[in-house]
Amino acid sequence: MTDDDDILISIQPSVGRRYLGVGSLAALAVVLLPLVFEAQGIWSLMFLAMSIAVAFAARGLWRATGDSIVLTRTELRTASGRVLTPVSNVRAVERGAFAFKPSNGFLVKLKTPHGRGWAPGLWWQRGRLIGVGGVIPGGQARAMAEFLTALANGTFDDLM
Repeated sequence: MTDDDDILISIQPSVGRRYLGVGSLAALAVVLLPLVFEAQGIWSLMFLAMSIAVAFAARGLWRATGDSIVLTRTELRTASGRVLTPVSNVRAVERGAFAFKPSNGFLVKLKTPHGRGWAPGLWWQRGRLIGVGGVIPGGQARAMAEFLTALANGTFDDLM
């Protein structure tokens, strides 16, 4: 038997996907720069603003994917300490092919809303929904989804 604060499973962002995502955004920011000088009038400012916005998005993705998601017996949270939801608040976990979920991830439906937030490439939360996925490995996400489902249904000890 484990303590309630012991980490049951952790999802770490995939290094390759992290570099690919950040690199793609950074490349887009660089590709937009020549358009700043070739465009005329308001278009020049718009391309400059888009290039700056995409560069900040790349920076945000890099910072967000430096974190990870952990599951304990009592809560789903980030390694940095942000509680996404208590396990007792989980109504359902969806990970099917047609579920509205992030890439390689799963969707958590909550009984009651538990805040809002977004870590690009890792998780998002709005109202009664939490999406986990993006640059995380699919195998780790499937395992966490199974653990979370078992914890929410009270059948976790049967798995172990």
